[in-house]
Amino acid sequence: MASNAPLPVSAIDPYSPEYLADPYSFHEALREAGPAVWLSTYDVVLMARYAEVRAALEDPATFCSSRGVGLSDFAKEEPWRPPSIILEADPPLHTRSRAVLSDALSKVSIASLAPAFEARAEQLVGDLLERGSIDGIKDLAEAFPLSVFPDAVGVVEEGRENLLPYGDMAFNAFGPRNALFEKSFENAQMVAEWIATQCERQHLSDDGIGAAIYAHADRGDVSPAEAGLLVRSLLTAGLDTTIFSIGATLFCLAHHPDQWEKLKTEPRLARSAFTEVLRFLSPAQNFYRTTTCLYRGDGFEIPADTKVLLCLGAANRDPRHWDAPDHFDISRRATGHVGFGYGIHACVGQQIARLEGEAVIKALASRVATIELAGEPVRRINNTLYGYDSIPLRLT
Repeated sequence: MASNAPLPVSAIDPYSPEYLADPYSFHEALREAGPAVWLSTYDVVLMARYAEVRAALEDPATFCSSRGVGLSDFAKEEPWRPPSIILEADPPLHTRSRAVLSDALSKVSIASLAPAFEARAEQLVGDLLERGSIDGIKDLAEAFPLSVFPDAVGVVEEGRENLLPYGDMAFNAFGPRNALFEKSFENAQMVAEWIATQCERQHLSDDGIGAAIYAHADRGDVSPAEAGLLVRSLLTAGLDTTIFSIGATLFCLAHHPDQWEKLKTEPRLARSAFTEVLRFLSPAQNFYRTTTCLYRGDGFEIPADTKVLLCLGAANRDPRHWDAPDHFDISRRATGHVGFGYGIHACVGQQIARLEGEAVIKALASRVATIELAGEPVRRINNTLYGYDSIPLRLT
């Protein structure tokens, strides 16, 4: 192991308008600065290389989540809402929470959703084909998950317009209290109260994923209050990231016609295509951890009680790990990407997200001859998520 030296210091601000508009133009500089970099703007450490990001994700004892997975340190600041008992928790609480969610989202339960999801995707794509010109985000990336996921969880129809604003709040809250945060929190009380109410047992259907979570409360695996928090976590993480993923899929397929042709020729590549999208345009760009002790890496040290920003988007394009990382290739074996996290905090709902993403890709590949950009895509700027607010498309 190389001798440890002071961390290089960078003035790059990962929440500046320039960075949020195009984080990928900054990633190379952050990776090349060193395996770990001190960000002077926020007094946090950033890791942008794949090896170091994955090592941190695989070491929850050193890089804890219970002090918040955003910039805010829960040991020093009060969270804006009760912390998640899955995302913002360490073992043993995390272990218990994850076991409940893993059972509620078992392979059997996900498989039971597949026929309805695939039928809805086929219907929606067929309807959009008749129109020809569409907004890929509003008409498909948002419309499809909103038409299937809340039903799967068991959420009432009235008030579902609060789901997207709540997700925008939650993911902006992982960053600083900047203008993005303030704007998304303009109606925070109303939105948060609706979400909290819908997570209560009496407001959920008797046959959805939410009910399956509450069944664990009946068995004593979690308390009723904890069951509500787990339903909230599902609604927070299970919708926005999927919408951003499907939006990224539409952008990539329209922007890379050679890959679209490959997909139409080989529809079996739907799964690897969605995986490559998650690597290439990672919807969740950043999550934080906090060191519980002195961490010694290869040639560097991070003191205890330090916030560490794990730059997932940069790690997923690190040339030290990936061949031609800036090339979008749906036949690439992109397993091992950290777009869904890694280790014990890897996204517990990723199978349902994959089901949704692959249903859309399969429906497009079977029904659509050409998918082309019909205008300039508009980015949706968020402190944590990378995606689009609008993607004008022409389908034939």
